[in-house]
Amino acid sequence: MQRGPQLECFKAYDVRGRVPDQLNRELARFIGRGYAEFLRPSKVAVGHDIRLTSRELTDALSEGLVESEVEVVDIGLVGTEEVYFAVASMGLDGGIMVTASHNPSDYNGMKFTRSQARPISADTGLLDIEDLVMEELRRDGNVHMAPAPLRVEGDSDKVTQVDVRPGYVKHLLSYIDREKVRPLKVVVNAGNGGAGPVVDQLEPSLPLELIKINHEPDGRFPNGVPNPLLQENRSVTSETVINEGADLGIAWDGDFDRCFFFDEQGEFVEGYYLVGLLAERALRRHPGGRIVHDPRLVWNTREIVGEHGGVPVLSKSGHAFIKEKMREVDGAYGGEMSAHHYFKEFSYCDSGMIPWLQVVEAMSEEGRPLSAMVEERLTRYPVSGEINLALQDPVKALVTVRDRYGDDATSIDEVDGLSLEFSAWRFNVRPSNTEPVIRLNVESRGDVTLMQKKTAEVLTVLEESQ
Repeated sequence: MQRGPQLECFKAYDVRGRVPDQLNRELARFIGRGYAEFLRPSKVAVGHDIRLTSRELTDALSEGLVESEVEVVDIGLVGTEEVYFAVASMGLDGGIMVTASHNPSDYNGMKFTRSQARPISADTGLLDIEDLVMEELRRDGNVHMAPAPLRVEGDSDKVTQVDVRPGYVKHLLSYIDREKVRPLKVVVNAGNGGAGPVVDQLEPSLPLELIKINHEPDGRFPNGVPNPLLQENRSVTSETVINEGADLGIAWDGDFDRCFFFDEQGEFVEGYYLVGLLAERALRRHPGGRIVHDPRLVWNTREIVGEHGGVPVLSKSGHAFIKEKMREVDGAYGGEMSAHHYFKEFSYCDSGMIPWLQVVEAMSEEGRPLSAMVEERLTRYPVSGEINLALQDPVKALVTVRDRYGDDATSIDEVDGLSLEFSAWRFNVRPSNTEPVIRLNVESRGDVTLMQKKTAEVLTVLEESQ
């Protein structure tokens, strides 16, 4: 098929753009038609997040699906993982989640799956859907994507409203032994995204005292965009943990497929260390299992997996790649330092709810605070944290770095960007999929000073490469 012009809202893993100039109702309708033509599904789940434009985009998307003779299972206001759950548990042919996750409030987007909640990305069909959408736009003569009135209001006999949350909540609780959970005090910060209602339904089954902040879903994001990776968004959770004397703090992004942890001192815990903690628990359920991880930071994960009889498996970063690798090797668990956590029993998909339930269970079983559970790992493998550096020519930067360090490296890996290992330290540099940015991660074997020195050194090499 001949590719048409790029649409700004089509990205490597999903659709995402400003409303209405990059994404609007008519384009959403055409995306529904393109998805239907590409996948040829009979029945598809559709859900949406809390953004103010999400319902109208969902109705337009459903219209396009219905026009293509697809039955729509509308599961309403949900998190992305509830679409995964609906597709897998109901045996549907695919699913679409209308969300822009942690983007600003004037953005929206869509995430796509096939049957069994398998993702559709640029490598597995998203560009084909884009081409089909472009054909629709050309036929319609509507290349400027002007909004059009909807012809299906969601009450078609091909659109069924289904509440999947009771089954989803029951499934979440199956990942822990509730009898082991102690009455901990936990701060939960939904960021006015979609996590709050799910936490409310979990609450009666758990002996926890929950301190709820920014709890009500509000697509205007009155307390800022829910993205706990941003330093400026962490203080409210951290301060509440300290002020309330809580045992733990948890924060989510808008569609709650990622969760972030704060220890009892209000300190943010890097997602890297949670990967090791959750991998250990997965290996209790699946002795000798395979643990999938990304290449940005690896030493801590590999060591823990090896010590507990598992097999570490390297995968390219990104949810589509991790899920593909999880299926390929029948992974028990997969983890990325970016706070995506994947579970075999959850159709190999990522969840922002299962991790915090398992961490609460782990703290209860061990009788130790989270800080003590990760302290040794932080000391053994200190990290730089991900550093984003804007560069005009990221490809040239990678070549320069390889020329500078390659001869001295004990290991070179190019699964995702460039990873170089030395006896006492290692680093990964990888270009962004969507912008001229290089992302750098550095770790060392127990030497904070060396890690900091090498981080500054690699940054200098990158900057001077331009």
